[in-house]
Amino acid sequence: MPARAPHLSPRLLAVVLAGGFCGTALRGAAESLWPPAALGWPWATFGVNLLGAFGLGALLEGLARRGPDEGRRRLLRLGLGTGLLGSLTTYSSLANEADLLVRDGALAAGAAYAVTSVVLGLLAAGLGVVAAARHHRWRTARRAAASVAPVDPVDPDADGPR
Repeated sequence: MPARAPHLSPRLLAVVLAGGFCGTALRGAAESLWPPAALGWPWATFGVNLLGAFGLGALLEGLARRGPDEGRRRLLRLGLGTGLLGSLTTYSSLANEADLLVRDGALAAGAAYAVTSVVLGLLAAGLGVVAAARHHRWRTARRAAASVAPVDPVDPDADGPR
């Protein structure tokens, strides 16, 4: 019997749905706490988009370094990446808010908001990748160091404890 296509798997869809519910709730909370002022910078959307871009870069780099996209790694990618971070980040709101700024006469603010959000979002994703890569190297080195037999202080040429 052939394997079910991932996008048709009820289990995987449920993982994306649960992550999406959480991400949407977090974004809604951020927007409630920091609503944009009239003709002001939409800080909540700006912040969650940058945070989400960093998180997605870190998540995908970390998962890729740990092996193929299957099993638990696929669940994490779909639940945290597609679900939580995909719904936390809201580039459709970015476009809408930039459009509202422009329509309300704040052309420079609308353009600056759109460009800054995209450029800093790309940088944030790149920083997430770098952070995850460094963490992976640190973790690998730490594990390698832990597997080395301890040196006997009395006889450093010995092969560890006797």
